[in-house]
Amino acid sequence: MLTAVYPGSFDPLTYGHLDIITRAAACYDELHVVVFSNSEKNPMFSVEERVHMLQSTCGHFPNVVVSSSSGLLVDYAKKHDIRVIVKGLRAVSDFDYEFKMALMNKQLAPEIETVFMITSLQYLYLSSSLVKEVASYGGKIADLVPPAVEKMVMDKIQTMK
Repeated sequence: MLTAVYPGSFDPLTYGHLDIITRAAACYDELHVVVFSNSEKNPMFSVEERVHMLQSTCGHFPNVVVSSSSGLLVDYAKKHDIRVIVKGLRAVSDFDYEFKMALMNKQLAPEIETVFMITSLQYLYLSSSLVKEVASYGGKIADLVPPAVEKMVMDKIQTMK
């Protein structure tokens, strides 16, 4: 069985993330979508809320496992006998960062491969940061995130005011 992991902060989950999840789920027998904490980011949602977002949105994928983790991605992969890391790329800046991360992961765990998937054109500009910024100014995000996520974002913004 070929298993992969798609890690991210997913704060919030966007249609760009779902694009990668959909395509990766078609390539692997099992896909672990894992919410990781990133100390460099100031999340809008708790890890539990982000896991809930993913579970409610990815429930129709029979081969997608949603979970959370902290620590090193390669440690998660080893623990679950995963040999492939899937990373989505939007732009050259993503590649520079992800290439360095892939090299570090290869140093830490040579048996684990990183596979880059190019985001579909319609999501090339899309990021969780942009979604939060647009929503915070009252902009429409319905075309950027699934309906359940849109509601969660708008509710969170209301409670932050």
